[in-house]
Amino acid sequence: MTLVAIILATLGAGIGSVWVAALLMRVGVNSGRGGLNAQHLLSLAAGALLATAFMHLLPEAFEGSAGAHALFATLLVGVVFFFLLDKAELWHHGHEHGHGHEHHAHAGQGHAHAHAPGEDPGHAHDHGHAHTHGHAHAGVQAGGWTLITGDSVHCFGDGILIASAFVADVRLGLVAALAVLAHEVPHHMGDLVVMRQASGNRRLALLKVSLAGAVTTLGGVVGFYLLEPLQDWLPYFLTVASSSFIYVALADLIPQLQKRLTARQTAAQIAWLALGIGLVTAASGLAHTH
Repeated sequence: MTLVAIILATLGAGIGSVWVAALLMRVGVNSGRGGLNAQHLLSLAAGALLATAFMHLLPEAFEGSAGAHALFATLLVGVVFFFLLDKAELWHHGHEHGHGHEHHAHAGQGHAHAHAPGEDPGHAHDHGHAHTHGHAHAGVQAGGWTLITGDSVHCFGDGILIASAFVADVRLGLVAALAVLAHEVPHHMGDLVVMRQASGNRRLALLKVSLAGAVTTLGGVVGFYLLEPLQDWLPYFLTVASSSFIYVALADLIPQLQKRLTARQTAAQIAWLALGIGLVTAASGLAHTH
C-alpha cells in the first residue's frame, strides 16, 4: 500500500507539476503583468518548502532514536552537499530556471515580436538585439538536453526524498509530495520556456520535460526498496530531505525574489510566502485529523 501511495504521489509531483506549469503558462500566469505571476508562485513554493522542512520533516526526524547533535550535523552536511551538487550543475535549479524566466519576462515586455511566427526574422536587427538573441538561442539549442539531464537527476532525488517521508508516515509523505509539487511548478515553467526555444515545438517541449518529471517516480520506487531495510537510518534520510528543501528555498527561490519592488509588490510576496506556509500546515493538520 505504501509503494502504491509513493507511485501516485511521485507521479503527481513529477509529471503533474509539469502539466500545471504548462497550464499556468497557457493562461498567461508567467507574464508578470498584474494579478498572479511567477513571483507569486516562487513565494508560494518557498513558503511550502520551508514549512515542510521545519514544521514536518525535521520534527519527525527528531522524534526518532538519533541524537540532536548527529541530526544537526547531517543537516549541515546536507546543505553543503546540495550546494556542491548545484556547483557541479547536477542538482540543476538556479541557472536554467532563472534564464528561462528572464527570457519569458522579456517576451512579455514587448520583445516577443522578434520571435513571432511568420514574421521576418530580420526585423530583430532593427532593434539592435540580433547579436544578443543569436547567442542566447545558440546556447539554448546546445543546452536543451543538458537541461533535461539535470532535471532528471533532480527529479530522481525528489522521488527518493518523497519516499523517505512516506516510509516514516504516509501523511508526512503527502505533505512532502505537495511541497515538491509547489516548488517544481515555477521551476518547470522556466524549463518549458527554454525547451520551447530549443525545439521550436510546444508539444515536444512538454513531452521532454514530462519525461524528466516521470523520473521522480523511478526515484520513489528505488527509494522505497532502499529505505525499507534501513529503518534505523530513517531520521537521517528525513534530515537530508529537509536540507534539500531548505537549500532550494534559500539558495534558489528566495534570491529570485530579492528585487527592488514597490511596497505593494513586497506585501504580495510576503502574503504568498505566508500562504505557502499555511497551505502545507493545513494539509498536514487535515491529514492527521483523518
